[in-house]
Amino acid sequence: MSFQGKVVIVTGATGNLGRAVVQRFASEGARLVLVDRNAEAIEKYVTEAGIRDYLPSITDAGNPESVEAMIAAVEQKYGQIDVLAHTVGGYDAGKAVHEAGSLEVYEKMMNLNVRPIYVLAGRVARYMVEKGAPGKIVVVLARAALKGGKGSGAYTASKAAALRVVESMAAELRDMGINVNGVAPSIIDTPLNRKDMPNADFEKWVKPAQLADAIAFLASDAAHAVHGTMLEVYGRA
Repeated sequence: MSFQGKVVIVTGATGNLGRAVVQRFASEGARLVLVDRNAEAIEKYVTEAGIRDYLPSITDAGNPESVEAMIAAVEQKYGQIDVLAHTVGGYDAGKAVHEAGSLEVYEKMMNLNVRPIYVLAGRVARYMVEKGAPGKIVVVLARAALKGGKGSGAYTASKAAALRVVESMAAELRDMGINVNGVAPSIIDTPLNRKDMPNADFEKWVKPAQLADAIAFLASDAAHAVHGTMLEVYGRA
């Protein structure tokens, strides 16, 4: 799965999962576009990781103008986009639907888990179509997309909506040489999750590097015939 010379955009590049994804693609020779909201965090990370061929981008993934500016910068520096790996997302349980006094949590989850996919992945796909070039788009989804749960109506609804966007884009783009797929973790082994669930068996959780491997597969030529899947990467959780 060599990505030598390919241009790979990674969102949430300095997060726990984002760093693992960046390292995975860097190890295969990719030229990286590191999307994050913190310029200092990007510079600190690339220095620590020894990443040399990269373009930092302070981008709001849910803002069309910000995304267009990022794509223009990538075009100017590299002249192509081969892969988008979107790792941004979040969780907020909120209250039971009938107890919610406002739409704050609902709107937060939709703006965090759905809007960036619709905006960022949509515009990257448009760029690929206009260039007439094949490409891969891989989105981090969640097992929660498959079923609602007590006290998590807004979150599970947002993840289900995200999956529907990915599936729709896959159907729209597969005849244009663009593969759109998702990976779905169960619980990712991060410091925050360990803090929030101190009594859990961490060894059952999915490691960021394991998810990065799955993302790399879907971004590779080996997944040329795969469209619209949600690859389950649950570990033993």
